[in-house]
Amino acid sequence: MQTQYYYKQLNKQQQAVYHAMLEGLKAVSASFSVPRLSDREIFEICFLVRLDHPELFYVEKISYRYYDHADSVEIVPDYLFDKKKLKTHQQAMKARVDKLSRPATQLSKVEQLQYIHDFICQNVTYDKLKKQYSHEIIGPLGQGVGVCEGIAKTVKILCDALGIGCIIAIAEANPDKQIKYRHAWNIIELDGMYYHFDATFDNSLSQDGIIRYDYFLLDDAHIFRDHESLVWPVPSCTNGEHSYYRQKKLSFTRMEDVQKRAGQAVKKGKPLVFHWRGGGLSKDSLQQILQCIEAEAKAKGKHSRISVNLPQAVFQITFQNQPQETVVQESVDVEGNVVQEEIIHE
Repeated sequence: MQTQYYYKQLNKQQQAVYHAMLEGLKAVSASFSVPRLSDREIFEICFLVRLDHPELFYVEKISYRYYDHADSVEIVPDYLFDKKKLKTHQQAMKARVDKLSRPATQLSKVEQLQYIHDFICQNVTYDKLKKQYSHEIIGPLGQGVGVCEGIAKTVKILCDALGIGCIIAIAEANPDKQIKYRHAWNIIELDGMYYHFDATFDNSLSQDGIIRYDYFLLDDAHIFRDHESLVWPVPSCTNGEHSYYRQKKLSFTRMEDVQKRAGQAVKKGKPLVFHWRGGGLSKDSLQQILQCIEAEAKAKGKHSRISVNLPQAVFQITFQNQPQETVVQESVDVEGNVVQEEIIHE
């Protein structure tokens, strides 16, 4: 099942351009005609075609030419590969998608999404150099590197293969916040409800063998705490009950729960990652949580290292023998960087 969400948002004239463009790009035509629209519409529709169809990984850009009074324009694509190399890459990408999706076919939809999420977090490195192929599925699937656009397209093509409704969402840049680039993630459909799924942010937070799920099936209220507004509208995501930490009973509302789980984790020598939803993280409540965790560590002769994703209220705690207690605030930017700032606490 392939979700063509953006096609359905267009009017009939724009859909005609979309369809002609899709057919021309799939055929790897040197040039082809589409109905004439404005410059902005032509380039925007091409971008939307590629969001709906990540298998068009070989399209680098398009230009076009036309006669003044013509009803159509001639699209001239630039491709990343010549036809011979392209066929080899297409076969490799199809084989890769088939091989990856096959083990997940018998899983539930949520389990399939976790499978895709974990594949990204364990096998893809954010490409700081932003190579062209990192914006397409060939980066994550072929080279093991990608930027947010390539990662979101990889999530979509795997969801398409598994029959999961999936949309690629694109957020605006925000120069006032020093956000220079757009960011891409996914919207997932489960049983008629929609959820945000940002594998790029979780990929960046997942370090030292610990996979994070801070951005796994979130609602609008949570995702837009640290994501910018969208370029193109997507369905509303209103269900906050499906997030990973809530489903795994790692979303706490009481300090007693934090204390109990921290005690269990330090006893087993395992890290603990949990979500706090016992009210907003004020300075006082944050201090209470930190002191509770550290007290459990010290009671068992250990020391804690605590990081907190404040916008999503997610804590990660590891325990160690050496007295190097630190508390850091973590955040992720659209370039895949994890920004850490030490929190001074009493």
